[in-house]
Amino acid sequence: MGNRYPPQYLEFLDRFNEGDYYTCHDLLEELWMEERHNKFLQGLLQLAVALYHAELGNLRGARLMLSSAKGYLEPYRPRFWSLDIDGVVAYIDRCLAALPPQDRIPWEEARHLSLPRLRLQLEEDER
Repeated sequence: MGNRYPPQYLEFLDRFNEGDYYTCHDLLEELWMEERHNKFLQGLLQLAVALYHAELGNLRGARLMLSSAKGYLEPYRPRFWSLDIDGVVAYIDRCLAALPPQDRIPWEEARHLSLPRLRLQLEEDER
């Protein structure tokens, strides 16, 4: 199933599951630069950027990127590129609800944020 998708997308899924959001950004940015019309990729890219911002304590940036990612991904519901987009959008909502109200918190505090986790995996397409 994975052979029909770009290798950067498959690597993105692995790195996302590892919590390596900075690398996720690099992987999808490279692909998105080749396919700027692909709003699905832009949504996943912004999701990774949002989580990276949260890790650094930039909660305002995380909220903005999560909201933007949700807007880009919602048209691809329920599933796109074998990914459960309904689940991703629900995850974004859970993250938004879990973020503290401040715009910024110290990095030391951000390290202990208890944001929900999501495991991205390819699912069999329905025939």
